[in-house]
Amino acid sequence: MGDLLVLWDVDYTLLSAGGLGNSLYEAVFREMFGWELTAVAPKAGRTDRAIMLDTLALAGVPEPRAHVDDFLAALADWVTALDGSVQAEVHALPGASDAIAALAAAGLRQSVLTGNIRPLAALKLRLAKLGDHLNLDAGAYGDVHEVRAELVPVARQAARAAYGADFCGASTVLVGDTPLDVTAALATGARAVAVATGSFAAADLAAAGAHAVLPDLIDASLVLAAVTGRT
Repeated sequence: MGDLLVLWDVDYTLLSAGGLGNSLYEAVFREMFGWELTAVAPKAGRTDRAIMLDTLALAGVPEPRAHVDDFLAALADWVTALDGSVQAEVHALPGASDAIAALAAAGLRQSVLTGNIRPLAALKLRLAKLGDHLNLDAGAYGDVHEVRAELVPVARQAARAAYGADFCGASTVLVGDTPLDVTAALATGARAVAVATGSFAAADLAAAGAHAVLPDLIDASLVLAAVTGRT
């Protein structure tokens, strides 16, 4: 089954970060603009680039798009400066580690397709002890585009460079917890596996068009079956 590329969402699919992202947004905003950030734009299923743009607009920053790249760079700097003090805030969701291990044992290639910028995704995965079996060089991250579906061809190209194989159509599998994860898969011909571990119910994820919907990742055999489309 090595011809499959599984791209995991990170937040509320594999782990919970305990508000780490919002805390970093607030710190970067304070550093850049000198006043407190009072609201963060909706985040579920969206990329950091899109969230930052809307957050800056909500905060009344003039010409918010002109500041997004600087915000992304500053966010990466803050992540680099963090230490183990955030350990307690980040934890793997039930079954996540075993599910990743089961897919690896079946020979599947695995990476992430996440709204996080890469340094933040890597930090969260490291703190949640989920880094094994995930090739972060073969994924795509939230600095690439405001639209999540645009990350899929980027991940496919990265995976082609990493493995020397094409992962077109349903040979790419997106696993996520929001309708936007499902939409990104459907828009790019990928297989959509949804897990109801975030803020969306299983019925919402099914209505979005997911090929398979799981309540969680606890049963690794069910995860493998959902990803491969085999019973």
